Amino acid sequence: MTDAPANDAEPTEDDVFEQKAVRLAKRERLLEERTDAAGGPYPVTVPVTDTIPSLRERYAELEAGAETGVTAGVAGRVVFSRNTGKLCFASLQSGDGSRIQAMVSLANVGDQSLQAWKELVDLGDHVFVTGEVISSRRGELSIMVSDWTIAAKAVLPLPNMYSELSEESRVRSRFLDLIVRDRARETVLARATVNASLRRTFAERDFVEVETPMLQVQHGGASARPFITHSNAFDAELYLRIAPELFLKRAVVGGIDRVFEINRNFRNEGADSTHSPEFAMLEAYQAYTDYNGIADLTQTLIQDAAVAVAGSTTVTWADGTEYDLGGEWDRISMYESLSQAAGRAITPATTLDELRALGRDSDVDAPAHETHGKWVEELWEHFVKGGLTRPTFVMDFPVDTSPLVREHRSVAGVVEKWDLYVRGFELATGYSELVDPVIQRERFTEQAKLAARGDDEAMPIDEEFLRALEHGMPPTGGMGMGIDRLLMAITGLGIRETILFPLVK
Repeated sequence: MTDAPANDAEPTEDDVFEQKAVRLAKRERLLEERTDAAGGPYPVTVPVTDTIPSLRERYAELEAGAETGVTAGVAGRVVFSRNTGKLCFASLQSGDGSRIQAMVSLANVGDQSLQAWKELVDLGDHVFVTGEVISSRRGELSIMVSDWTIAAKAVLPLPNMYSELSEESRVRSRFLDLIVRDRARETVLARATVNASLRRTFAERDFVEVETPMLQVQHGGASARPFITHSNAFDAELYLRIAPELFLKRAVVGGIDRVFEINRNFRNEGADSTHSPEFAMLEAYQAYTDYNGIADLTQTLIQDAAVAVAGSTTVTWADGTEYDLGGEWDRISMYESLSQAAGRAITPATTLDELRALGRDSDVDAPAHETHGKWVEELWEHFVKGGLTRPTFVMDFPVDTSPLVREHRSVAGVVEKWDLYVRGFELATGYSELVDPVIQRERFTEQAKLAARGDDEAMPIDEEFLRALEHGMPPTGGMGMGIDRLLMAITGLGIRETILFPLVK
C-alpha cells in the first residue's frame, strides 16, 4: 500500500468546524455503545504487547506475502486510511514516526466490526489492533486485524501529512509538528542525545552534576537584563537567574572541584534567530586549570556530541551543507585580529576617542554606555566576526567587559577569556576565573557605577559570593555554553526549531 493524502488541500475553518461536529457525534455514539470491553472513545488502557518500532526491527526481512503465525497487539495513530469494500487499510504511526499497516477484513472481523471501523475511525485517532503479523502481497509489514478498539478519539483533524507546515505553525503547535514532520521528531531525539553525550563526557572526567537556584535575591553571573518577579511568601522581589555561575563557584569553594549544571536561564532581552528569552545553558567549572584547559574540554564536549548525533565530527545541516567540527580549532586574539582587519593597531591603550573615530569611519553604531571594552567588542564584530568560517576561539577580552575574569598573566589590560564562534554565532564562553576577593570587589564596584549610570546589564555587588571567595577559591577554569545553540551548530536549524516549546506571543 502506498500512503497518499486523503485530500491535497488544507482544511478551511469551516471544514474544521464541520469535521469537529461529525467527530463529536462519533464520540457520543461511542459513549452510548460503551462496554467494559470497548471502553468508549477514551479507554483507561489497552493491552499493548508490542511496539511498532520493535515489530519493524524484528520482521525487517519478512518476505512479501509471508505469514508469521505470531499475534501482536499494537497501538498507533491513524495517519492514512483507505476503505475498499470488504477490506480496509490504515497506517498506524508510533511516536517515533515508524509505521505499520493495519488490514481490517470482513473475513477476519465480521460485518459489524468492519462497518464500525468504516463509520467511527478517522485520521488522527489512536487505535489498538490485535492480529497476526504478516507481510502484504506488496511487501508491507502489516497486522491482519482480528480485533480492534479506539484508544483515543481525535475530535479535530490532522493537518495535511504531505504538505509542509509554516514555521509559525510548527512553533505554535509543536504537537502537530511532531506528528507530521520527521525532522521535528529527529531534533527532539538529537537534543536528548546531545545532553546524554555531554553528561557522559563529564562523567568520564569525574565532574559532578548539581542544581542551583532559579529564583535569586539578586541577579549576577552575566551581563544581561533579568526578569523580575515577586515572592508572596518572602514579600520580596526576586530575579529569574541569568546564569548559575556565582552559585557553581560557591560549590568549587566548598570543595567540589569539578562541577557542572545543565538547566534553564532567563534573560529579559531581544529574541531573534540566535536568542531566546528562556534557554538551556551548560556551565562547568574545573579547579586547577585555566581558560586553555577549559577550551580543550569544550572542544571535546562538542565533538563528542557531534559524533553521538551524526556519527562523525562532520555534521550535515538541515539545508544539506556539511560542516567540519573536527580537528584542533583555531585560537585568535581579539585585539590582534581586530587590528589586522581594521588596518590599524588597536590595543588596550587605544583611547575611547580613537575607537569612536574608527566607529564613525566604519559606520559602526556606538554601544550603549560607552566604554573602551564595549567599543572594542562592537568593532571586532563589525570587522572580524563575519569572516570566521571554522570553529574559532577568540581569546583575550577587554577587562572592563569581563568583571568575573582573571587578568591576563602577561598582557596588561585584557583578561583570560575566550568566546567560541561556530557557524557565525557565539556558542560558548570560557574564563580563567577571578578568584581574588579584593579584585572581585573592585570589579563589582565598577559594575555598580555603570548600573548607577543606567546600564541595565551591569552586575550588582554580591556580598554572599564575595564572602565565599574570601574563604579561598582554587585556581579554576570555567565555561558556559547554550544547549540550544549547540543543537543549532550540529543541525543547522534556527533556535526556535531546536527548542521543543519556544516562547511565542
